Amino acid sequence: MTIKKVVLNQEKLNQIVTDARKNQADREQSYRGQALKMYPWICGRCAREFTNTNLTELTVHHRNHNHDDNPADGSNWELLCVYCHDNEHQRYEETRFGNSSSSTSNVPMGSHNPFANLKSMLESKK
Repeated sequence: MTIKKVVLNQEKLNQIVTDARKNQADREQSYRGQALKMYPWICGRCAREFTNTNLTELTVHHRNHNHDDNPADGSNWELLCVYCHDNEHQRYEETRFGNSSSSTSNVPMGSHNPFANLKSMLESKK
């Protein structure tokens, strides 16, 4: 009975590995997989860097907000962290529905530079 159980477990493990490899190949063919191969793993807004451990927090944003527009050259994609992606969609919705009561609606998109005063910050630490 123990031998049969080990054989069944090995067959189950082999099937899990086979399925995982197939799922990985399918994901790599998706626009997200293509974008992750095409672009560096850095958020296009806040410049946060990503590794394999936190890559799930890096998303693909469709610049024209059309999720069906996925050109092979990636011209409609940009990698954004989940926070910047949510912010981008919030700003898009505010603009789309004319809600100008938000204080961020007058700020140009993508104008934030997180390293603007880096030199002065480093000099103050000396």
